[in-house]
Amino acid sequence: MQWEKLKPPEPDDPMCCCECDLDQYGCCCDCEDLDEAFTRWLRDRPSKGGSCQKKKRTLFFLTLSLYSLFYMYYLFITEIFPRGNVSQLQVCAVTTGVILTLVSLIQTKRGPGFVTPCLHVAHSHSQEAEKDSTHLNGCIQSAAATGIKNALTTKLSSCPVCKIMRPPRAGHCRTCGSCVQRLDHHCVWINSCVGQANHRSFLLSLSVFVVTSLYGISLVLSSLCPRQYLMTALLYCPGVYTQSSSALCFTCAWYSSIVTGGLFYMWLVQVVNISLNVTEREAQLALRNKTGQRRLGGLVISTGQFSRGFCQNWAEFLTMANAPVSPRSSLTDLV
Repeated sequence: MQWEKLKPPEPDDPMCCCECDLDQYGCCCDCEDLDEAFTRWLRDRPSKGGSCQKKKRTLFFLTLSLYSLFYMYYLFITEIFPRGNVSQLQVCAVTTGVILTLVSLIQTKRGPGFVTPCLHVAHSHSQEAEKDSTHLNGCIQSAAATGIKNALTTKLSSCPVCKIMRPPRAGHCRTCGSCVQRLDHHCVWINSCVGQANHRSFLLSLSVFVVTSLYGISLVLSSLCPRQYLMTALLYCPGVYTQSSSALCFTCAWYSSIVTGGLFYMWLVQVVNISLNVTEREAQLALRNKTGQRRLGGLVISTGQFSRGFCQNWAEFLTMANAPVSPRSSLTDLV
């Protein structure tokens, strides 16, 4: 019983050992941090920076993805289009796809919908808000105007890291160091979390990119290997390495195919998760707690907690993007 009193509260998120207040050495789960923690343990020196640490954000993957996108488009304009096998209408279609991808990516980067301390104030004044909404302060009034008045009676949870109250289905991102409403995952390729505010634009970015990439790869292969079928052109294209320009374009087509295959798998997982009304974070929690069921050969994890049918799940997803907090009157019953 004494040990139970000393244990830190267990959140609904998987807590890393660096977030435990009882860990005086600040041991993290990364290899480098683990080595440093072991060195501090040998020297009996606690962590100077405190027990709570987080992973660093990086622009490497975002820079790599943007550079790859622009370079593939540059090769398409300078090497493939002059061959005469691609019409101007097809070039306009590829250009439109690239522009739409960038626009949807910018929309995704605007923010996933971080949880603010305003929600804690709203929860503490929920009874007063039900009697008379005019007595709310500025923070509560702005939240009530957007639908939080119906969500004040929902069960909020406390984040052990941010020390704030957060709505149901919200999660803490260690990379961003903040809680995100309806957190799905942290995407390193866009250097941002995917949450309630940008999940729809994130799916749109994936969809437009995959369609544009597949169409562009088909145009490149039909130009480099006109006598081969598209399904077999990547495996066998005689004479493609006779010139450096065609060899470079063919190699980039292979590179684009690999990247597109990975993004298509991500898109497929996102679509199935939305159809089941489950986020990637909730799927990982279900695996940890052994409460989820694997479906489609282990492709997705179904929790069955928030799903209310295929049509209602998609209707909620398409109408939730700009909502600051999922109201209780929405299609999903938040518990």
